[in-house]
Amino acid sequence: MIHARGLVQTFHTGRGKQKREVRAVDGVDLDIAEGEVVGFLGPNGAGKTTTLRMLTTLLRPTAGTATVNGYDVVKDSVMVRRSIGYVSQAGGTFSQAQAGDEVVDHGMLYGMSRAAATRRGKDLFAQLQLDGLWDRMPKNMSGGQKRRLDIVMGLVHDPTLVFLDEPTTGLDPQARANLWEHIRRLRTDAGATVFLTTHYLDEADELSDRIIIIDNGQIVAADTADNLKAKVSGDLVDLEIADDAMVPVSAEKLGAIATDVETDGRHVRGRVRRAGRAVPGLLRDFDAAGVNLDSIEVIRPTLDDVFLTLTGRSLRDAQDEQPADEAEVADGVPVQGVSQS
Repeated sequence: MIHARGLVQTFHTGRGKQKREVRAVDGVDLDIAEGEVVGFLGPNGAGKTTTLRMLTTLLRPTAGTATVNGYDVVKDSVMVRRSIGYVSQAGGTFSQAQAGDEVVDHGMLYGMSRAAATRRGKDLFAQLQLDGLWDRMPKNMSGGQKRRLDIVMGLVHDPTLVFLDEPTTGLDPQARANLWEHIRRLRTDAGATVFLTTHYLDEADELSDRIIIIDNGQIVAADTADNLKAKVSGDLVDLEIADDAMVPVSAEKLGAIATDVETDGRHVRGRVRRAGRAVPGLLRDFDAAGVNLDSIEVIRPTLDDVFLTLTGRSLRDAQDEQPADEAEVADGVPVQGVSQS
Protein backbone atom coordinates (compact mmCIF):
# COMPACT_ATOMS: atom_id res chain seq x y z
CA MET A 1 0.00 0.00 0.00
CA ILE A 2 2.82 2.44 0.87
CA HIS A 3 6.40 2.08 -0.35
CA ALA A 4 8.93 4.89 0.16
CA ARG A 5 12.68 5.09 -0.25
CA GLY A 6 14.96 7.93 0.77
CA LEU A 7 12.23 10.52 1.30
CA VAL A 8 13.71 13.94 2.03
CA GLN A 9 12.03 17.27 2.67
CA THR A 10 14.18 20.35 3.04
CA PHE A 11 12.91 23.84 3.83
CA HIS A 12 14.36 27.34 3.86
CA THR A 13 13.32 29.41 6.86
CA GLY A 14 13.95 32.94 8.04
CA ARG A 15 15.10 35.96 6.09
CA GLY A 16 18.39 37.59 5.20
CA LYS A 17 21.25 36.56 7.47
CA GLN A 18 18.78 34.53 9.53
CA LYS A 19 17.91 32.34 6.55
CA ARG A 20 18.80 28.69 7.01
CA GLU A 21 18.11 25.29 5.52
CA VAL A 22 16.16 22.78 7.59
CA ARG A 23 16.07 19.07 6.75
CA ALA A 24 12.68 18.21 8.23
CA VAL A 25 12.65 14.66 6.82
CA ASP A 26 16.00 13.00 6.20
CA GLY A 27 15.99 9.80 4.16
CA VAL A 28 12.85 8.00 5.34
CA ASP A 29 12.13 4.45 4.12
CA LEU A 30 8.62 3.00 4.64
CA ASP A 31 6.83 -0.22 3.76
CA ILE A 32 3.18 -0.46 4.84
CA ALA A 33 1.27 -3.62 3.90
CA GLU A 34 -2.40 -3.90 3.01
CA GLY A 35 -4.64 -4.20 6.06
CA GLU A 36 -2.09 -2.87 8.56
CA VAL A 37 -2.79 -0.25 11.20
CA VAL A 38 0.52 1.56 11.63
CA GLY A 39 1.21 4.07 14.38
CA PHE A 40 3.67 6.79 13.34
CA LEU A 41 5.14 8.11 16.55
CA GLY A 42 7.46 10.98 17.40
CA PRO A 43 7.71 14.29 19.24
CA ASN A 44 6.75 17.69 17.87
CA GLY A 45 9.05 18.59 15.00
CA ALA A 46 10.25 15.01 14.41
CA GLY A 47 8.95 14.91 10.83
CA LYS A 48 5.66 13.03 11.28
CA THR A 49 3.34 15.51 9.61
CA THR A 50 5.85 16.44 6.90
CA THR A 51 6.22 12.76 5.96
CA LEU A 52 2.45 12.34 5.89
CA ARG A 53 2.03 15.45 3.71
CA MET A 54 4.48 14.03 1.17
CA LEU A 55 2.66 10.69 1.10
CA THR A 56 -0.67 12.47 0.54
CA THR A 57 0.81 14.67 -2.25
CA LEU A 58 0.48 17.93 -0.30
CA LEU A 59 4.25 18.38 -0.48
CA ARG A 60 6.52 17.30 -3.30
CA PRO A 61 9.55 15.44 -1.89
CA THR A 62 12.86 17.25 -2.17
CA ALA A 63 14.41 13.85 -2.86
CA GLY A 64 13.45 10.18 -2.79
CA THR A 65 10.48 8.25 -4.13
CA ALA A 66 7.15 7.02 -2.81
CA THR A 67 4.18 5.08 -4.13
CA VAL A 68 0.78 5.00 -2.43
CA ASN A 69 -1.78 2.42 -3.56
CA GLY A 70 0.55 1.73 -6.46
CA TYR A 71 0.63 5.36 -7.65
CA ASP A 72 3.70 7.57 -7.62
CA VAL A 73 3.13 10.57 -5.33
CA VAL A 74 4.70 12.96 -7.86
CA LYS A 75 3.81 11.50 -11.26
CA ASP A 76 0.35 10.19 -10.31
CA SER A 77 -0.65 12.63 -7.58
CA VAL A 78 -4.28 12.89 -8.70
CA MET A 79 -4.73 9.12 -8.58
CA VAL A 80 -3.15 9.02 -5.12
CA ARG A 81 -5.69 11.58 -3.87
CA ARG A 82 -8.61 9.72 -5.41
CA SER A 83 -7.59 6.47 -3.71
CA ILE A 84 -7.05 7.64 -0.13
CA GLY A 85 -8.84 9.23 2.79
CA TYR A 86 -7.05 11.99 4.68
CA VAL A 87 -7.88 13.68 7.97
CA SER A 88 -5.44 16.52 8.57
CA GLN A 89 -4.31 17.73 11.94
CA ALA A 90 -5.65 21.21 11.21
CA GLY A 91 -9.05 20.07 9.87
CA GLY A 92 -10.73 21.16 6.67
CA THR A 93 -14.34 22.12 7.28
CA PHE A 94 -15.81 25.45 6.12
CA SER A 95 -17.29 27.18 9.15
CA GLN A 96 -20.14 28.88 7.22
CA ALA A 97 -21.55 25.76 5.50
CA GLN A 98 -23.94 23.22 6.98
CA ALA A 99 -22.14 20.11 8.14
CA GLY A 100 -24.24 17.74 6.03
CA ASP A 101 -23.64 19.78 2.89
CA GLU A 102 -19.88 19.68 3.53
CA VAL A 103 -19.95 15.90 3.83
CA VAL A 104 -22.13 15.34 0.75
CA ASP A 105 -20.08 17.72 -1.40
CA HIS A 106 -16.91 15.96 -0.29
CA GLY A 107 -18.35 12.56 -1.20
CA MET A 108 -19.49 13.81 -4.60
CA LEU A 109 -15.96 15.06 -5.34
CA TYR A 110 -14.94 11.40 -5.10
CA GLY A 111 -17.60 10.36 -7.61
CA MET A 112 -20.36 9.33 -5.20
CA SER A 113 -23.96 10.12 -6.02
CA ARG A 114 -25.71 12.64 -3.77
CA ALA A 115 -27.95 9.91 -2.38
CA ALA A 116 -25.03 7.58 -1.61
CA ALA A 117 -22.99 10.37 -0.01
CA THR A 118 -25.97 11.42 2.12
CA ARG A 119 -26.65 7.86 3.25
CA ARG A 120 -23.01 7.16 4.08
CA GLY A 121 -22.59 10.54 5.78
CA LYS A 122 -25.60 10.04 8.04
CA ASP A 123 -24.37 6.55 8.97
CA LEU A 124 -21.02 8.03 9.99
CA PHE A 125 -22.72 10.84 11.93
CA ALA A 126 -24.53 8.17 13.98
CA GLN A 127 -21.37 6.12 14.53
CA LEU A 128 -19.31 9.13 15.62
CA GLN A 129 -21.98 10.59 17.91
CA LEU A 130 -22.93 13.55 15.69
CA ASP A 131 -26.67 12.82 15.67
CA GLY A 132 -28.77 15.96 15.22
CA LEU A 133 -25.89 18.02 13.82
CA TRP A 134 -26.44 17.41 10.09
CA ASP A 135 -27.86 20.91 9.53
CA ARG A 136 -25.56 22.72 11.98
CA MET A 137 -22.68 24.94 10.84
CA PRO A 138 -19.20 23.95 12.08
CA LYS A 139 -18.77 27.43 13.62
CA ASN A 140 -21.55 26.49 16.05
CA MET A 141 -20.00 23.15 17.00
CA SER A 142 -17.66 22.34 19.86
CA GLY A 143 -14.03 21.55 19.10
CA GLY A 144 -14.63 17.84 19.57
CA GLN A 145 -17.66 17.88 17.27
CA LYS A 146 -15.70 19.67 14.55
CA ARG A 147 -12.92 17.11 14.88
CA ARG A 148 -15.36 14.24 14.42
CA LEU A 149 -16.83 16.05 11.39
CA ASP A 150 -13.33 16.19 9.88
CA ILE A 151 -13.11 12.43 10.34
CA VAL A 152 -16.50 11.85 8.69
CA MET A 153 -15.33 13.84 5.66
CA GLY A 154 -12.18 11.72 5.44
CA LEU A 155 -14.13 8.47 5.54
CA VAL A 156 -17.30 9.27 3.58
CA HIS A 157 -16.04 7.73 0.31
CA ASP A 158 -14.99 4.41 1.96
CA PRO A 159 -11.27 4.66 1.19
CA THR A 160 -9.12 1.52 1.43
CA LEU A 161 -6.16 3.55 2.73
CA VAL A 162 -6.75 6.19 5.40
CA PHE A 163 -4.27 8.76 6.71
CA LEU A 164 -5.19 10.08 10.15
CA ASP A 165 -3.04 12.93 11.46
CA GLU A 166 -3.56 13.30 15.24
CA PRO A 167 -7.25 12.29 14.86
CA THR A 168 -8.22 12.35 18.55
CA THR A 169 -6.76 15.73 19.47
CA GLY A 170 -9.46 17.74 21.24
CA LEU A 171 -11.79 14.79 21.83
CA ASP A 172 -13.18 13.95 25.26
CA PRO A 173 -12.42 10.45 26.63
CA GLN A 174 -15.77 8.99 25.52
CA ALA A 175 -15.49 10.34 21.98
CA ARG A 176 -11.86 9.21 21.85
CA ALA A 177 -12.80 5.65 22.84
CA ASN A 178 -15.59 5.69 20.24
CA LEU A 179 -13.16 6.74 17.51
CA TRP A 180 -10.72 4.01 18.54
CA GLU A 181 -13.46 1.46 17.98
CA HIS A 182 -14.24 2.95 14.59
CA ILE A 183 -10.56 2.79 13.57
CA ARG A 184 -10.51 -0.89 14.55
CA ARG A 185 -13.60 -1.51 12.41
CA LEU A 186 -11.98 0.19 9.42
CA ARG A 187 -9.55 -2.71 9.33
CA THR A 188 -11.69 -5.60 10.58
CA ASP A 189 -14.91 -4.76 8.71
CA ALA A 190 -13.74 -2.79 5.68
CA GLY A 191 -10.23 -4.21 5.25
CA ALA A 192 -8.77 -0.71 5.22
CA THR A 193 -5.14 0.17 5.83
CA VAL A 194 -4.65 2.94 8.41
CA PHE A 195 -1.60 5.22 8.73
CA LEU A 196 -1.99 6.96 12.08
CA THR A 197 0.18 9.77 13.42
CA THR A 198 -0.27 10.43 17.11
CA HIS A 199 1.55 11.60 20.21
CA TYR A 200 -0.79 9.65 22.51
CA LEU A 201 1.22 6.62 23.60
CA ASP A 202 -1.79 4.62 24.75
CA GLU A 203 -3.49 5.26 21.41
CA ALA A 204 -0.54 3.95 19.40
CA ASP A 205 -0.18 0.96 21.73
CA GLU A 206 -3.88 0.08 21.65
CA LEU A 207 -4.56 0.45 17.93
CA SER A 208 -1.39 -0.30 16.00
CA ASP A 209 -0.22 -3.59 14.54
CA ARG A 210 3.17 -1.96 14.16
CA ILE A 211 4.87 1.14 15.55
CA ILE A 212 7.24 3.33 13.54
CA ILE A 213 9.21 5.91 15.55
CA ILE A 214 10.68 8.97 13.85
CA ASP A 215 13.06 11.45 15.47
CA ASN A 216 14.99 14.31 13.89
CA GLY A 217 13.58 13.36 10.49
CA GLN A 218 14.83 9.76 10.57
CA ILE A 219 13.22 6.42 11.38
CA VAL A 220 14.81 5.13 14.60
CA ALA A 221 12.67 2.01 15.17
CA ALA A 222 9.93 -0.05 13.51
CA ASP A 223 8.31 -3.14 15.04
CA THR A 224 5.33 -4.30 17.03
CA ALA A 225 4.81 -2.50 20.33
CA ASP A 226 5.53 -5.69 22.30
CA ASN A 227 8.76 -6.38 20.42
CA LEU A 228 9.97 -2.80 20.84
CA LYS A 229 9.34 -2.96 24.57
CA ALA A 230 11.05 -6.33 24.91
CA LYS A 231 14.09 -5.35 22.85
CA VAL A 232 14.71 -1.93 24.29
CA SER A 233 13.76 -1.89 27.93
CA GLY A 234 12.72 -5.23 29.34
CA ASP A 235 10.34 -5.59 32.27
CA LEU A 236 11.18 -4.01 35.62
CA VAL A 237 11.18 -6.72 38.32
CA ASP A 238 10.93 -5.34 41.87
CA LEU A 239 11.51 -7.88 44.66
CA GLU A 240 10.95 -7.12 48.34
CA ILE A 241 13.11 -9.53 50.36
CA ALA A 242 11.78 -10.68 53.73
CA ASP A 243 15.21 -10.97 55.39
CA ASP A 244 17.80 -8.15 55.17
CA ALA A 245 20.62 -10.71 55.29
CA MET A 246 19.41 -12.33 52.06
CA VAL A 247 19.48 -9.12 49.97
CA PRO A 248 23.02 -9.70 48.57
CA VAL A 249 22.17 -13.29 47.59
CA SER A 250 18.93 -12.11 45.97
CA ALA A 251 20.74 -9.40 43.99
CA GLU A 252 23.27 -11.94 42.73
CA LYS A 253 20.58 -14.36 41.57
CA LEU A 254 18.52 -11.61 39.93
CA GLY A 255 21.69 -10.40 38.22
CA ALA A 256 21.96 -13.74 36.42
CA ILE A 257 18.88 -12.87 34.34
CA ALA A 258 18.64 -9.06 34.67
CA THR A 259 20.46 -5.86 33.81
CA ASP A 260 20.74 -2.64 35.80
CA VAL A 261 20.31 -4.48 39.12
CA GLU A 262 20.09 -2.20 42.14
CA THR A 263 19.19 -2.53 45.80
CA ASP A 264 17.24 -0.14 48.00
CA GLY A 265 16.84 -1.40 51.55
CA ARG A 266 15.12 -4.77 51.20
CA HIS A 267 14.11 -4.05 47.60
CA VAL A 268 16.09 -5.57 44.74
CA ARG A 269 15.27 -4.34 41.22
CA GLY A 270 16.42 -5.14 37.71
CA ARG A 271 15.38 -5.15 34.06
CA VAL A 272 14.45 -8.58 32.69
CA ARG A 273 13.50 -9.23 29.07
CA ARG A 274 10.22 -11.14 28.86
CA ALA A 275 10.03 -11.46 32.64
CA GLY A 276 6.92 -13.63 32.41
CA ARG A 277 9.12 -16.46 31.12
CA ALA A 278 12.14 -15.82 33.34
CA VAL A 279 10.62 -15.09 36.76
CA PRO A 280 9.26 -18.62 37.50
CA GLY A 281 12.80 -20.02 37.26
CA LEU A 282 14.11 -17.19 39.44
CA LEU A 283 11.55 -17.99 42.11
CA ARG A 284 12.61 -21.66 42.10
CA ASP A 285 16.23 -20.54 42.61
CA PHE A 286 15.17 -18.32 45.50
CA ASP A 287 13.27 -21.18 47.09
CA ALA A 288 16.30 -23.47 46.81
CA ALA A 289 18.53 -20.80 48.37
CA GLY A 290 16.10 -20.15 51.23
CA VAL A 291 15.19 -16.64 50.07
CA ASN A 292 11.71 -15.58 51.17
CA LEU A 293 9.84 -12.70 49.49
CA ASP A 294 7.39 -10.24 51.01
CA SER A 295 6.30 -9.10 47.52
CA ILE A 296 7.13 -9.22 43.84
CA GLU A 297 6.05 -6.72 41.19
CA VAL A 298 6.62 -6.94 37.44
CA ILE A 299 6.14 -3.65 35.58
CA ARG A 300 5.88 -3.82 31.79
CA PRO A 301 7.79 -1.13 29.88
CA THR A 302 5.84 1.53 28.02
CA LEU A 303 6.35 3.08 24.62
CA ASP A 304 7.68 6.11 26.46
CA ASP A 305 10.41 3.87 27.93
CA VAL A 306 11.20 2.77 24.37
CA PHE A 307 11.44 6.35 23.15
CA LEU A 308 13.59 7.37 26.14
CA THR A 309 16.02 4.54 25.42
CA LEU A 310 16.23 5.29 21.69
CA THR A 311 16.46 9.08 21.82
CA GLY A 312 17.53 9.97 25.35
CA ARG A 313 14.33 11.89 26.08
CA SER A 314 10.80 11.10 27.12
CA LEU A 315 8.16 11.43 24.42
CA ARG A 316 5.78 12.99 26.94
CA ASP A 317 8.39 15.61 27.84
CA ALA A 318 9.13 16.21 24.17
CA GLN A 319 5.51 17.18 23.50
CA ASP A 320 5.88 20.08 25.93
CA GLU A 321 9.11 21.40 24.44
CA GLN A 322 9.26 24.31 22.02
CA PRO A 323 8.22 22.82 18.66
CA ALA A 324 11.25 21.98 16.56
CA ASP A 325 11.95 22.40 12.88
CA GLU A 326 8.80 20.76 11.50
CA ALA A 327 6.50 23.23 13.26
CA GLU A 328 8.97 26.04 12.76
CA VAL A 329 8.93 25.64 8.99
CA ALA A 330 5.16 25.55 8.63
CA ASP A 331 5.38 28.84 6.77
CA GLY A 332 8.76 28.10 5.20
CA VAL A 333 9.54 27.40 1.57
CA PRO A 334 10.34 23.84 0.48
CA VAL A 335 13.64 23.47 -1.34
CA GLN A 336 12.93 21.99 -4.83
CA GLY A 337 9.47 21.07 -3.55
CA VAL A 338 6.14 22.75 -4.14
CA SER A 339 2.80 22.37 -2.43
CA GLN A 340 0.39 20.46 -4.64
CA SER A 341 -3.12 21.63 -3.94
